[in-house]
Amino acid sequence: MLVVDDQALGRAGMAALIRTAPGLDVAGEAGTSEEAVSLALATRPDVVLLSIPGADAIPGAIAIVKRLHGLTQEPAPRVLVLGGGDPRGHVYPVLRAGAAGFLLKDTPPARLLSAIRTVAEGDVLLAPSATKALIETWGPADPIASAPDLGALTRREAEVLALVGRGWSNRDIAGFLSVSEATVKTHLNRAMAKLGLSSRAHVVALAYDRGLVRPRCLQD
Repeated sequence: MLVVDDQALGRAGMAALIRTAPGLDVAGEAGTSEEAVSLALATRPDVVLLSIPGADAIPGAIAIVKRLHGLTQEPAPRVLVLGGGDPRGHVYPVLRAGAAGFLLKDTPPARLLSAIRTVAEGDVLLAPSATKALIETWGPADPIASAPDLGALTRREAEVLALVGRGWSNRDIAGFLSVSEATVKTHLNRAMAKLGLSSRAHVVALAYDRGLVRPRCLQD
């Protein structure tokens, strides 16, 4: 994986932590967006851990996420963002840009390592406070404009979309709906194709935007 942080000490600390974890390795460390993109092209990491200091850095973070998400390598690296301060206003923009997860910088080391593995496996991961912030700050002003009406989905496709929006894995959804993981994947892929979505992160954003996921889900 690739570690991106504009502070050398921060990069070194996260890289050292990751190298202690079985099955994880650091392919490179970057301090700027140009370094991040260059190293991503050279090393083809599965995951990029992008640390941002706070709200002032969001525009730059969005630019990096978009560039990494748009790389021609297949598959593109999955970006896990570490944000500082109040997450309100942070989460939705980075998800829309293509990030696969959002955690706060005070996340315990064991939780961070677990999150890296989760993102690497293709799931979307949000810190509980980030999910809460996403709901609290939600509004209709920034919908996914290219998405057609959800009436294009079958009932089962909408169910799967909503569960993915809650952060469930395909395995969890399969158990809940009493179907195979292959069936879940088929429903999800069909729903994403109908809605013009390219990643699970976009599914999460759409699920909240269109009301498939509501605040009460935080209490489940």
